[in-house]
Amino acid sequence: MVESTALGSPMLDRRKVLLGLLFAGSAGAVYARQPRQPVDYLGTTKLESLVPKKIGEWEFATSSGLVIPPEDALSAALYSQMLTRVYTRGDEPPIMLLIAQAAGQTGVLQIHRPEFCYPAGGFALSPIVPQPIAANGVTFDANRLTATAPGRTEQILYWTRVGDQMPATWSAQKMAVAMDNLKGLIPDAVLVRISTVDPDAGASFDRLQRFVGAMVSSLPADRRKVLVTA
Repeated sequence: MVESTALGSPMLDRRKVLLGLLFAGSAGAVYARQPRQPVDYLGTTKLESLVPKKIGEWEFATSSGLVIPPEDALSAALYSQMLTRVYTRGDEPPIMLLIAQAAGQTGVLQIHRPEFCYPAGGFALSPIVPQPIAANGVTFDANRLTATAPGRTEQILYWTRVGDQMPATWSAQKMAVAMDNLKGLIPDAVLVRISTVDPDAGASFDRLQRFVGAMVSSLPADRRKVLVTA
């Protein structure tokens, strides 16, 4: 008679087989639920060509002067495209625009979020305040804050779009990615940051909101979803 508890016994071998099948089945289920369908609203279009150099009464002036972190391997891996521009209108303080897009990955956009980017450049930040925006019939929530450094006070308005959602916080952004992943989707993501150097917060945010309205209106109707959801 064969001892059932002996090393190498048929009973132990059967247990190994069953455990192996269980693990294989679990791995197969995980693989089957992996997101596979990319969502990329920008496609082959370049941000450089999508966003006009004349937005309302504002004219393109330069592509430099914005607060951005240095290019490194991580940002190169995360971002598909990034657009930086400075627009001017008469003798008003210039408006700085940054759009960072990540397609076909995890929707991570933290590198250029002001709460990550500006402190790295030596700025102190005010609390972030929700800012409702109405632009060309589209209403969405953005964030506003003030960044200060010696000799510079910058008023900032920004938002993110992940798939067809516009999460207002970093945690909500991660949740939006997770929810799309559960649906089998790999969402593209866009961060839009608009700012101006001006100590007058009230006048600045009024100007920034008008610029947002002009920018959204300047895009073809079928491409506005690149920046905002309808």
